[in-house]
Amino acid sequence: MSFEWSCPAPLRDYDRITIGHGGGGLLTEDLIRHLFLPGFGAAAAEAGADDAAIVEVGGQRIAFSTDSYVVRPLFFPGGDIGRLAVHGTVNDLAMVGATPLALSTAFVLEEGVGLDMVARVATSMGEAATEAGVMLITGDTKVVDAGLADGMYITTAGIGVVPAGIDIGARLARPGDVVIVSGPIGRHGTAVLSVREGLEFGTEIESDCAPLNEMVATMIGTGADIHVLRDLTRGGLAAALCEIATEASVEITVDETSIPVPPAVEAACGFLGLDPIHVANEGTLVAFVHPDDAERVLATMHDHPHGADAVAIGEVSTERPGMVSARTALGSHRVITRPLLEQLPRIC
Repeated sequence: MSFEWSCPAPLRDYDRITIGHGGGGLLTEDLIRHLFLPGFGAAAAEAGADDAAIVEVGGQRIAFSTDSYVVRPLFFPGGDIGRLAVHGTVNDLAMVGATPLALSTAFVLEEGVGLDMVARVATSMGEAATEAGVMLITGDTKVVDAGLADGMYITTAGIGVVPAGIDIGARLARPGDVVIVSGPIGRHGTAVLSVREGLEFGTEIESDCAPLNEMVATMIGTGADIHVLRDLTRGGLAAALCEIATEASVEITVDETSIPVPPAVEAACGFLGLDPIHVANEGTLVAFVHPDDAERVLATMHDHPHGADAVAIGEVSTERPGMVSARTALGSHRVITRPLLEQLPRIC
């Protein structure tokens, strides 16, 4: 079978999948834009850049999202693969303004994995779903040969309802918008890496894994003009800002000194040669809000435990569409780009 590649040259001249194609950076974008979308053809004509899609069913706007979780190890400080699977899909729905309702769960289990471990994960998923206010209503289970699944992989898909009048998406960032981040960044990726590699940084770093739908509902409930919401998963803050700048054809400038980075994360990233803005999160979001409403949204976020440390970090303009830059502590500017390859594989 043959099919036509789209220009520019596909997949940066890679002819085989690399671990970097799953990292949320440039290779992931290439894979989607130059392989999956052309392959899907007309069936994907309505596909957008957000992690959840909205379809109209009987006059009701329904949000739908799906995600697979392959984190290694299965348990890490602050969470586990089951909690991650529930929170991740709930957050994807919340980022388009939806109220999440129900999730499906699909397990790929490795032959030989202990039933006690599977039970721990299932219990964690149930607790996470209760915390987020969603039901787990259907699913599937498959078993593969020993050595083929790192214990287990989980796929969750979710549906939610989008209230009338709510329109939130990456394409809607506007000049003048204030960029707000809901809390400290880099904790999830650093926490997973620390236990995977047996690294110690003087203090335990816990993942920020958490459901954001309740906080988002309170933000929307203020009546504020919120244009964009994005949870900072693979690729971290940098990937989210670059995707939004490209999708909305705007320039985003952030103040590097305003970005909240926990001292332990900063120390760990310095030791490992990583930039915290590229490290994944699982309970932190970025919001683009009309300047007249920014203080009101911040105040509302500060009243919620998942937004207590929310802070404005930048603004939107149109001077250089598609560009993301950071003002440094020295007063200079540096360009922020998405990494080509995966920095921290298998973290979600």
